[in-house]
Formats: sequence, structure tokens, C-alpha cells
Amino acid sequence: MQFIRKVQNFSSQYELWEKGSRIIVGVSGGPDSACLLDVLCFLAEKYDFQLQIAHINYGLRGQDSLNDEKLVKELAKKYKLKLNILRPKKTLYKGNIENILRNIRYEYFERLRIKTGFDLVAVAHNQNDQAETVLMRIIRGAGLNGLSAMRPKAGKIIRPLLQTSRAEIVAFLKEKKLVYRMDKSNEQSDILRNKIRRELLPNLQKDYNASIIETLAEFSFSIADDYDFIEKSAKNFASSVCKKNKAIFLDNDFLTLHESLQRQSLRQIIMTINGQVKDIEYGHIEEIRKIIKSKKSKTKNAVIGGLKISKKGARIEILG
Repeated sequence: MQFIRKVQNFSSQYELWEKGSRIIVGVSGGPDSACLLDVLCFLAEKYDFQLQIAHINYGLRGQDSLNDEKLVKELAKKYKLKLNILRPKKTLYKGNIENILRNIRYEYFERLRIKTGFDLVAVAHNQNDQAETVLMRIIRGAGLNGLSAMRPKAGKIIRPLLQTSRAEIVAFLKEKKLVYRMDKSNEQSDILRNKIRRELLPNLQKDYNASIIETLAEFSFSIADDYDFIEKSAKNFASSVCKKNKAIFLDNDFLTLHESLQRQSLRQIIMTINGQVKDIEYGHIEEIRKIIKSKKSKTKNAVIGGLKISKKGARIEILG
């Protein structure tokens, strides 16, 4: 019960659900999702949950994939829940396989959520996953948004186990004698996340900080709060200066913002105008800031990242 109380308190703190919530539970058959399913089924009576299971059989591991699906069917029967299964076509698996599978997973969850009229999708990411993600993004040079890693709630996705460690989850499964399957692909050392899990994190725990997993997870939550403040402030500025496909503002109104807010405000302006910031790089943002900061009285015009930027006196105009 202590484990379940911890999940309850965390979920309450971040308002992950309401009484009567209808929740799709992503279940792979692994230890984390087996734990999540059992916890939510236990809490279903108290919170009047409606639950369904979603399983994706990617078919990448032969008989192991079939055995995973078989176990999830048994779990659905045990908990008396409706089971939804997706078996994607392997022709979709082109490019970065990890990203492709993630996209397939979340697109399916959202389609299913809408189709069933459910409120939320629960996935089983835990504290170790968070620590691994933070380290992976540090290695790849992520910015503030990337370092905030996974949120307890992102849109309709909730992560009730995000503050529980893998060791706690395994102990809970053992205590309740719950059945689960291990994904052998987690042993592959050529995958960055697996190398971090099997080599880097254990070394950091042993030689530098025995509590590194908790430290990285807490760091991520702190960064997420900071980023949330910056993002909301930037959105407020962008919404005040954008009209249809352009933004108009005075240079001093922009320059009184902190530099961090300036950059994020420009990203929000571009997002509002173009609907995306995919092709906008850090260098583009700095070029725009340079034009806005210019003290020259001469009118300046430029095309940066597909955007038309003009400065006439103190007046700045950005067009898509």
C-alpha cells in the first residue's frame, strides 16, 4: 500500500486525473506497464475509473512479440478490461526506428482515445526512464526544453509512475507476485539509451552520486518549472503582438525582456505566424535579435529562415 500511496500522492500533486476519469492504459507486458495496470485497477473503485488496455505488437522480436501480446491478453482477462491491439505494417519502419515506433505509439493512443471517447492515456515511464532521458539529452546537447524531459502530464498523456524508481516497481511486482515479461532488446549495447542504462548510470551511482537517478529526476522537474514560466511569458508577449500572419511591435518593448524571454518570444511569434519552428535554428533567432537591437536609423529589411523582417525606426514587423 505504501507504493500505491506514493503513486496517489504524486498523481494528486500534478492533478493527473479526476474522479470518473476514463483512461486508456498502455501495456507492453513489461514490468513497468504491468505495475501501472495493477495500480490503476486497484484505484479504479476509489476514483470510479473506466479503464481499457492498449497494446502494440510491433512484430520486431518474432516469438517474443507474440508472447508479449499473449501475456497482455491474459492481463486483460484477469482484470476484466477491454483490450485494443495494434499491429503496425513493417513498411512503416523506415528511418530512426526509435522515433518511428514512438510516433506510431502515441498516434495510435490518441486515435484510440478519441474513438472511445476516453479522457486520458496512461503510460508507464518511471524515475529511471526520466534520468536516462535527461542524460541522453545532455549528451546530445539539448536546450532548456529538452532538459525538462518528460512531464507528469503532457496534453492527454499521464505518467503516474514518473516519481517511482525501477527498483520500487520490481519490489511491488515481487510483493504482489505479478507476472510480466522482459524485453531482450533492452540488452542491446548499440542503443544509446541502453548504454546509459547499463553502463553510464551504474558508474555514476557507484563513483559519483549513489542517488543520481533521484537527482536527475528532480533536476528535470525543476527545469520543467523554469521552462514553463519562460514559455508562458513568451506566449503572452507573442499573443499581444501577432495578428494573422504577422507580428508588429516596438523594439524597446521587446528589448526590455530578458534575453532568454526574447529568444523564446521570437520562437512563439514564428510558431504563431508559420505554425511551426522546425526550420528555425538558434542562428536565425540571433540574426533577428541583431536587427531588433540595431541603433541605425536606416530602414533594415531581411529574409531570415523564410521570414521577412523589417525595422523602420522603432517599429519591428515580422511576416511569414
